[in-house]
Amino acid sequence: MNATVLSVCTSAAHNLRVGGRNTRSAIGKRAQVGAVDVAALGLAGDEQVELSLHGGLNQAVYAYPVEHYAFWQQRRKALGLDLFETDLPHGSMGENLTIEGLLEHDVFVGDKLVGPNVVLRVTRVRQPCSKFNAVMGYAQAAKDMVAHANCGFYLAVEQAGHIEAGDTLELVPGAQELSIASQATAMWARYAKD
Repeated sequence: MNATVLSVCTSAAHNLRVGGRNTRSAIGKRAQVGAVDVAALGLAGDEQVELSLHGGLNQAVYAYPVEHYAFWQQRRKALGLDLFETDLPHGSMGENLTIEGLLEHDVFVGDKLVGPNVVLRVTRVRQPCSKFNAVMGYAQAAKDMVAHANCGFYLAVEQAGHIEAGDTLELVPGAQELSIASQATAMWARYAKD
């Protein structure tokens, strides 16, 4: 099973309005042209602000399936938030890699994604925060992400190198004991209590 990298996205930290106050974030990532270097702590030119939630060795790169973009476009349209936009640009979910061909139920903790010039290891599901709500424009966006198990997943860098749009990432299975989808389901059980 393979994934195609559609976009490689990065962002510097910037101000973001969340809950009526300004805070620092790097969630609004933009697609880059050409190869982007990948090191142990992530992509060149990319920043993370809240290192307890994003970044570090086990959350160095965030991958998000493009297949979920239609859900967000429809959800935002239903709420009257996309009256003038036709598409959300890649990077809107805060992802570094917009991928096609692998969904959360296909991917397990410990699996590897082997590209032509980099090796990444799946570490965990993404846990969305209030900054995601702010970017999506409504307060329940993080809960919607978890409820529908379309969270994407974090990756550690096993072999540094570079990556670019058009690269194929081959899924090399690990022990396949814990899927990303099952992590999202467990997270939803906690969210649903709130």
